Amino acid sequence: MILAAGLGTRLRPLTLETPKALVEVDGVPMLERVARRLLDAGADRILVNVSYLADQVEAYVEDAKWTTPGGRLVEVVVSDEPDGPLETGGGIKKALDFFRRDAPFLVHNADILTDVDLEALWAAQNDATDGRVATLAVASARTDRALLFDGGGLAGYTLEGGEPKHMRDLEGEGRMVDFCGVQACAPAMLDRIEARDEDKFSIMDVYLGQSRDGIRVEAFDGTDAQPNRFIDVGTTERLETANEVVAGGDFQ
Repeated sequence: MILAAGLGTRLRPLTLETPKALVEVDGVPMLERVARRLLDAGADRILVNVSYLADQVEAYVEDAKWTTPGGRLVEVVVSDEPDGPLETGGGIKKALDFFRRDAPFLVHNADILTDVDLEALWAAQNDATDGRVATLAVASARTDRALLFDGGGLAGYTLEGGEPKHMRDLEGEGRMVDFCGVQACAPAMLDRIEARDEDKFSIMDVYLGQSRDGIRVEAFDGTDAQPNRFIDVGTTERLETANEVVAGGDFQ
């Protein structure tokens, strides 16, 4: 699933007439970049949620005719949120009926530029034997919105000012990391999302609630050959940075 329903207010004036997901990085819409990476990683079906300027995103998706590396046309499903974006968790909840529930699924923010090895991330969730319900791609902490992981997986997050908030007792030494906006989820996560009373909420609230209840959510730091890196293209300044690094060949 590609989360593409955001308003993109921090990218104005670009997003006054263009949905955030279709803002271009080095001449290619961010939505297209994410879709290509998912397809190259083995995805054979893509779900895109839309809201703000939804008709533009729907038209783009319809015209894209995305294919697997072998040339097979993939199924693309659009989930519309006509009353406004439902945030990351609410967007998944709105699209529950579209998921196949037969294997782990990837969820990728449309406005994230990253080199996360998506095949390895999916395999980390699929091959896990520790009962985890999700595996989150993370990188070394460099923001004030970090997550806390320990020997038992997700354990908390940082409050404003950098103070850690623990969801449970720590198991060994904790470490702070940034979430890369990409995750692999077990089908069981859909039941936990469906159980939420509200329609609009963050998926991170669900993960933190799982941690509090003793259900494992793990981190994926990348591979030995490729530690995770990412750029959250949420502001005009970061968009400028993204254009520079992609043009320089540092990101795809």
